[in-house]
Parts: sequence; C-alpha cells; structure tokens
Amino acid sequence: MSANHPYRLRDGAGDTVRITPFAKYSLKISPRNVAASTRVSLSKMELFSGLLSSLGLSSAAGLNAYIPLVLVGLLQHFGLLHLQEPFTLLGNLWVLLIITAVGALDFVGDKIPGVDSAIHTFGGILNAAAGAVLFASNTHLIGHIDPNVLLLLGFITAGSVQLGRTVIRPAATLTTAGLGNPALSLAEDSTSATLSLLAIFMPIIAALMMIPLVYGGYRLWKNRTARARRL
Repeated sequence: MSANHPYRLRDGAGDTVRITPFAKYSLKISPRNVAASTRVSLSKMELFSGLLSSLGLSSAAGLNAYIPLVLVGLLQHFGLLHLQEPFTLLGNLWVLLIITAVGALDFVGDKIPGVDSAIHTFGGILNAAAGAVLFASNTHLIGHIDPNVLLLLGFITAGSVQLGRTVIRPAATLTTAGLGNPALSLAEDSTSATLSLLAIFMPIIAALMMIPLVYGGYRLWKNRTARARRL
C-alpha cells in the first residue's frame, strides 16, 4: 500500500478516523462536527442577512414610514414572514388597516406644498420610530444582539434618512415654488417601496442602495447645521 494512501478506521463513537502513514498528525472527521460547523455557518449567514434586511427596511422607513410597515405586516399576516414577538402585531388585520389609513393620509398630504413641510417637521419622529420597530422585529437578530441596541440602530438609520428629507424638501419648495414637491414626494415613496422589497428578498442589493441614502441624509443635515451656526 502506498505511503500516501490513508487508512480508514472506525472508533467507538462511529466517527471516521483517517490515518496517513508517516504523518505527524491524524485528521478526525466527525459527522457531528460537520453538522455543528454547518449550523454555525448558517447562523452567521442568517445574522448577516438579517442585519442587511433590517438596515434596508429602516432606511425605507426614513423615506416613508408606512410602506415598509404595511409590506412587512402583510407578509406576516399571510405567513410568508415571521416576525419576533411582540412585533407580530403588525400582521394583525386591524393594525394593518389603521397603518394603511394613516399612510394614505400621509401620502396625500405629502404632495401638498406647505402641508408636506409640516408633516416632515412634526412627523419625523414617526419615521424614526418605524425604523426602530422594523429593525428590532427581525427574528434572525434576536439572541445575537440586544433588543435595545436593535431599536437604537433602527431609530438612527431611519432618522438619518429623514433628516435628509427635512433639508431637501424646503429647498425644493423654495426653488420650484412648491411645484416640484409632488414629484419629489412620489420619488421618495417609490424608492421606499423598492427598498422595502429589496430588503426582504435581496438584502445585499438593498444595503448597497441604502448606504448613500443614510450617508447623504447625515451630510445634508450636518451642512445645514454648519451654515446655521455661521449665520
């Protein structure tokens, strides 16, 4: 028998032991070890995918708080998505109807110059709160990250995007006399819907789309506050 050909033996546990003559070490391949390694790899993948998905949904909430909430709620309602307790309430029919009704009012009001600025000023906290809920509701993140940290991450992500909106919308009102606001609002809604779908079904693409939104919102707000201090 060749010196490079391994012998195969069975130990008492039923594991396969590979022994190569003249080798310093032997390699033990256990079905149990392979299964455990596979579970760890899947867990890491789920955690990574869950983080990207939550970031995408929170960013979408920064543009429109209601579109991602309704989408996630519908998927939960029909059993296509499983949220972490107590956020399963998003799938409740009455909760869905309330969110949809308020979202419809927001959709119309955000197309009216003047009203849209008021919505952004006083309703911005709702966008950030929606982002926090969407981030913390992801089942794959529970047990890996503290729920309070998840809420904070969602709040910051959605809030950063929302801050960018509060800077862009008044500028659009000033430069277009409000005529460009409906088109800008519709673009925000479309982006929110697209980002929400990508966050659920293609989270990596959603993350690539989300990065400029969050960073851009932060930079716009920072530049605005810097100009205000100089004045």
